[in-house]
Formats: sequence, C-alpha cells, structure tokens
Amino acid sequence: MDIRMPGLDGLAATAAIRALDDSPRILILTTFNVDDHVFRALQAGADGFLLKDSPPHDLIDAIRVIAAGDSMLSPSVTRTLISHFTTSSNSNRHADQRLLSTLTPRERDVLIELTSGLSNAEIGSSLFMSGSTVEAHITHLFTKLACSNRVQLAILARDADLA
Repeated sequence: MDIRMPGLDGLAATAAIRALDDSPRILILTTFNVDDHVFRALQAGADGFLLKDSPPHDLIDAIRVIAAGDSMLSPSVTRTLISHFTTSSNSNRHADQRLLSTLTPRERDVLIELTSGLSNAEIGSSLFMSGSTVEAHITHLFTKLACSNRVQLAILARDADLA
C-alpha cells in the first residue's frame, strides 16, 4: 500500500481494508518517512512499513515475513518508533500498565516473546507451547489490548515497560 494515492490515501485505505472480516495483511511502501505517517499507518492496522529506497531483497523479505503473520519495519522507522516511545508520557505508561495487568501470566509471557520479534513457532519453542496455543494467546492479546496487529502489541508492551 502506498501512502499517497489519488482519491483515497493509503492510510484511509488501510483502515478500511483492516475493518473487513478476514482482511489481508498490509505492508506500507512509501517514499515518505514522516513520523505522523508511520504512526497513523500502524494505528490504521498496517503490518509493516518500508521505504521505497529499501533494497529489493528487503522488500521480498518483508512480504514473506508479513505473509507469515509477523511484522516488519524499516530500520529508520524502528528508530523513529523507539525515539517516540522512549519519550512517551507517564500517564500513557500507567494506562498501558493497567491494561496489561488484565493479562494472564502466560499471555504476558507470549507478549514478552512477541516484543522480541519472534515468530509463533519461535515463541512456542521458547515457551514450550504448540503453535496453535501461541496463536490462541495472541488472539486473546489482540482482543484484550484492543490491537489489530503484532506491531501494535509490541508498541503497547514497550510503552508500558513490559519489555
């Protein structure tokens, strides 16, 4: 998905697509490395964000990672997110910590592993769970934490100082 498109922009299109039942995974590919675009794309439900100057092999890798159910961010976007979330306000941190307090110990374990960028199989191996059990926990995390993708889960966890 591109950010700038005629008619409906990529951010609005992403939000509309993610609102559909069984929506496809979405990778934002753009020339615009603007903080607001990154945040709005992730809030809209994008599963990844790459800049168009990324090497072709990075684009292919990102497509594979996202198709497998994980998320992918351009390194410069990752730096932007880290910078933003390391300076987030205490009130947001406390609200996120309260939200995380509703999780079971096992859901917290899965969320911590997820913030490390591990796949479901890797999380399962680390926590001695089957892939389907990991997937069930991640589905519960989406619901309990009102997130639509793994990036949002990881951001919330990091913002709450969980990981």
